[in-house]
Amino acid sequence: MNAPARFDDIAASAPPTPADLTITVRDERFNRGGNPARWWAGEPFGTAWHNALSATFPRGEAFFIESVKAHREGASPRLEAEIRAFVRQEINHTREHIAFNKLAEAHGYDIKAVDRRVAEMLKLIEGRPAILNLAATMALEHYTAMMAAEFLGNPAHFATADPEVRRMWEWHSAEEIEHKGVAYDTWNHATRGWSAWKRWKVRSLMMLIVTGRFFRNRWQDSMELLAQDGITGWKARRGLFAYLAWKPGVVRRIFPAWLAYFRPGFHPWDHDDRALIAKYEGEFGDALMA
Repeated sequence: MNAPARFDDIAASAPPTPADLTITVRDERFNRGGNPARWWAGEPFGTAWHNALSATFPRGEAFFIESVKAHREGASPRLEAEIRAFVRQEINHTREHIAFNKLAEAHGYDIKAVDRRVAEMLKLIEGRPAILNLAATMALEHYTAMMAAEFLGNPAHFATADPEVRRMWEWHSAEEIEHKGVAYDTWNHATRGWSAWKRWKVRSLMMLIVTGRFFRNRWQDSMELLAQDGITGWKARRGLFAYLAWKPGVVRRIFPAWLAYFRPGFHPWDHDDRALIAKYEGEFGDALMA
């Protein structure tokens, strides 16, 4: 009987989204005139992993948008404005990843299997309660925010990448950090009648489900793309595992942030990493268009 009270106390003290946060819609365009190499990351494993991620974004980000919009009724004016900015950012991300995916296809990669897998997964969840779609969106947004912070904070991730492709991923990362609390704040609004214990239980279980599916599917997607480069078997498995877990090791490096999601009272803005956005804008200011 005491557990819900403890959860309520912790949740009540959780820091909110920063009061001075501004979600800026940067209407940028990339990869229109260049011709990056087939292995634009400078090697096959990072190329395959990011190509697999990018192939999921058009359908995935449409799902995020609809999941958040479905729960905006009764939101505060501030949250309404943040949801609108979130939607506009995600629409631009979708557009740029469609352009990037066309580059991958122009190099001979068949990424349609990735898109079909996402479509099949979305078909399976049709008809389930909308609040569970928001919980899944919240978990996946935490993944994008964790990886975005890594991509901006650790130059090793794109050290050998094509400059234009790198700028696209870093632009996307800056905006993912900026709106990382929107789905979570929408969840808190939508579940305001729930106990903190129920909120924690549902979001934690959903994160475990999302994590299993995310890594299983993206591993399979990456392996299929590597096979299209003639890299198969133990060589493909060892190379991809080393890329994710050792160097640059994005999965290893995001693990503490992933674990923090299960803490009662967690909020995405417990860690204010807006300095990474400023770093991106400082480094690439000349490339940004008004």
